[in-house]
Amino acid sequence: MKDTIKQKGLRRQLISSLKAKGILNETILDVMTKIPRHFFMDPSLVNFAYEDKAYPISANQTISQPYTVAFQTELLEVSTFHKVLEIGTGSGYQTAVLLGLTPNVYTIERQQSLFKQTQRLFLQLGLRPKKQIFGDGYNGLPNVAPFDRIIVTAGAPEIPKPLMNQLAIGGKLIIPLGANTQIMTRFTRTSTLVFDKEEFGQFKFVPLLENKI
Repeated sequence: MKDTIKQKGLRRQLISSLKAKGILNETILDVMTKIPRHFFMDPSLVNFAYEDKAYPISANQTISQPYTVAFQTELLEVSTFHKVLEIGTGSGYQTAVLLGLTPNVYTIERQQSLFKQTQRLFLQLGLRPKKQIFGDGYNGLPNVAPFDRIIVTAGAPEIPKPLMNQLAIGGKLIIPLGANTQIMTRFTRTSTLVFDKEEFGQFKFVPLLENKI
């Protein structure tokens, strides 16, 4: 796998465009500058890797638009000591960004072809999540909970209650909520039964599937 001078230059241009669109967290931008997005894409699409657009990957899924990845990650407010649960490994690109912020990343993927693909890719790239699981992300990981941060990378028509239950007090959950178009939503757990809710505009995600495995 190669990361050429040209690709590095295109990546820097992409990061500059993310800044212009309002992504201001320098740590996240620095992490994304170092991650070759083309490694996570279909070989036929590598020439488009540094456009700020979503593209198809296998299993009828997508690699998210870089702006969306940066935006969700910024809302998550990750520190190095946080334990993070990612629902939807997908291409592995968002996982790589999270691993640039904390080593404590747990990620779940329900599509077996994607799970195996990212498993191989992570080995090649030396990326080591705490756990990479093939399973139903809707149910989270109750045996490992609570989590300081939870990020959902698919559109959910309603809030998955298991994920809310697995959020630590003081923790944050970022989830795109809605059927056809989603509202990016952040929940902060302030006590056992109380969650503060904030909304951050419309996005478009593939759907979060439940209990089909």
